[in-house]
Parts: sequence; C-alpha cells; structure tokens
Amino acid sequence: MTEVRIPEAFRFLFEPARYKVAHGGRGSGKSWQFARALLIQGAQEPLRVLCAREVQKSIADSVHKLLCDQITAMGLDGFYAITETAIRGQNGTEFAFTGLRQQSVTNIKSFEGVDRCWVEEAQTVSERSWSILTPTIRKPGSEIWVTFNPELDSDATYRRFIESPPTGSVVRKVNFDANPWFPPELEDERQDTLRRDPGAYDNIWLGEPKTVVDGAIYAKEIIALHESGRVRDVPYDPLLKVHTFWDLGWNDSTAIICAQRTASEVRIIDYIEDSHRRLDEYVAMLAERRWNWGEDHVPHDAKAKNYQTGKTTEEALRALGRSPSIVPNIAVEQGIQAARMMFGRVYMDRARTATLLNSLKRYRRHIPVSTGTPTQPVHDESSHGADAFRYMALAIDRAGNQTWKPLPVANTGLTVWL
Repeated sequence: MTEVRIPEAFRFLFEPARYKVAHGGRGSGKSWQFARALLIQGAQEPLRVLCAREVQKSIADSVHKLLCDQITAMGLDGFYAITETAIRGQNGTEFAFTGLRQQSVTNIKSFEGVDRCWVEEAQTVSERSWSILTPTIRKPGSEIWVTFNPELDSDATYRRFIESPPTGSVVRKVNFDANPWFPPELEDERQDTLRRDPGAYDNIWLGEPKTVVDGAIYAKEIIALHESGRVRDVPYDPLLKVHTFWDLGWNDSTAIICAQRTASEVRIIDYIEDSHRRLDEYVAMLAERRWNWGEDHVPHDAKAKNYQTGKTTEEALRALGRSPSIVPNIAVEQGIQAARMMFGRVYMDRARTATLLNSLKRYRRHIPVSTGTPTQPVHDESSHGADAFRYMALAIDRAGNQTWKPLPVANTGLTVWL
C-alpha cells in the first residue's frame, strides 16, 4: 500500500470552500499538492474536474502530464485510465482541460456541471476570463481552485484573490519553507538568486508581486505614477469633452482609451479592450456611456479601405455618428518619447483602467539572446493598450474642449468652423 503525506500548509484542500487559493514563490509544491488532492478526491467520489489556464494551445500546455506523474507516484494507475486529452476514473471521475482565453460565454456553458475547477498559473488569467468562468462553475458544492506565482500587483488574479478575496475564500501563501521535500538543487538555486539578484529574490522565491515587469519600457514613469497618487478614482467631468484614442485590431485586440484633458492634466476615465468585434459594436459600447463626446483619434491605418465594405474605418466611424481624427503617422520611438513626456500629467482611474495600466506595466522591449541588447518593443497582448496610449500622447494636445459647428459660406465652397 502506498502512503501519501499532505503537508500541513495544504490540508485546507480537504475542507469545503468555494475558492481555494495558494500563491507564493518557487519550490513550494503548490502544483503537486493540488494535483494530488484532486486525484485523491476523484478516487473517493465521482467528480467532474476542469483543469484550466489562460492559454492552452495543446494538451502539452496543460497540467495533464503533472496529473499523470502523480497518478503513477501514488500508485493509482489501476484506477485512472489516461488518454491523450483526458483522464478518467473507474467510478466516473473525469478530468478535462481547456484554455480560458479562447472561451466565450456561450461555449463555456458546457462546464456548468463541473465539481472542481483548477486554474493553474493563474497569474496570467485576465479579468475577462475570470468574469466568464466564475459564474459558470455553479453546481451546488462546486469549488474553484487557484494556484499561481504572483507577477504584478495589478494582475487581475492578484487583485481578485489577494487584495480583495471573494466570499467563501481560503487563501494561503506558501513558499519553499512549506515544502518538506524541498530539494537541495533548488536550495542551491535559491541561495544563488539571493546573492546574484536580491531585487528579484522576493518575487521569485517569496512570491511578492512586482510593480512592473523586468525591462518595462515605462518602468520609471509608472513607479512615479503610483508614488504621486495619480492612480485613484478619476470621475467623469461633464464640463469636459471625452476623447477616445484607438488601436485597431480584429484577431488582435482593439484598445480604446477614454480621456479628458485640462490645461495641466490628462484624465483617463475608462478603457475598452476586446477582439473579434465589429466597429458598430465598439461604437455601441461608447454610446452606453452617454458622455460629452469629443473626437475619436485613430491611427493612420484607419484610412485603409476594408475590402469587404469598401469603406475606411474613418468613413465608417463618421457614418456611425462619431467624429474621427487621424493621429499623425510618427515613428514608434518618437511616440514612446511623447508618451514619457505626457506621463507626468496623467491620472488613471484605479478600477476602470486597471487593464490598461497592466498593459503599460508589461510593455517591454525584445532582447535577443545573442546580443543581450534591447531592440524594438515586443508585440504581444500588452502592446495594444500601450499603442493606444502612444497615440494619445501624439494627439492629446489637439484634443480640446471646444464644440465646433460648421458655417458654410455661400457661393465660395468654403466652410468655417465656429
């Protein structure tokens, strides 16, 4: 008979709770213990278990291999049948695997009957994914299990489960010292990190979140933004125009910053980011806000015609009742410098622009292994908000609060704007 010992730090996994969360640094054994607890509970009674992460391009990206290793380690090979994409127990227990980013409200409904949902590497899970997942896991007695090593203090998962844990949460911080089987190889690595890079040690080994990612382009500016208290509640002012600043995408995200400007301040009051939506859908989202609208500042590619409609984005926005304005086509590095100069004037709403702030914290340069020298900015999921922010820096001083009305001059073909 195989004996399995569960460390004290993880015994809460065997007590009922809606949310069971373990966060911390490397070497704590979080993933191992969660896998073991799920397999043991699945052997005790029939359970439907969903193993999720933000992105799963293939089964190799999931915890499938980890679960298989623990099945063997605990001597449960005779109980669980393993296929390439699933794990099934003799009593009807079933483990399934999915990526959250590719799920919609409609197709995730198939998971309503899940008993346990384990979200691994949850530091990368977006607020959109959480908002879709958590209401779906609704079976009576169902539980959501979460494991992650914190990265940024503004990550959706950190804010949701550490800063403001939901009702019914059991949250444990576990580090290497909670693991009775912490191997000597990792101990050597831990000591090396402490000597070589004390600044990174707290994040890697103690699970303390960072303010910005390593190599962030706007690192100094964002730290100053926080230290000066400019991330706070930023209410809408009906006496000021609300201007929008767009980065356009389809498969990639479309990002829309909503901001108001005074002589000395740039107030970012809202942010929209989504993908695979038509232009009229974004316009409808903006219309819901019923604000005192100014102009929609869009990049130069808004002048390109859509081969399906024959219209440019600029023309389509105008037809939808908006007021588009083309941002000057200026080199990326010049735009980044303009953004740096604008940062000192920026105020960001703590709640409504959290996703944008997170993108700015993650916006970084590519560093080739061969040279170690930073080059162009990385194009990833963080760059869409950062690009919209850069366009805002280039256009913000044209975004006034004047209401202009056209006055055609008869017999001249001239229109005067008053």
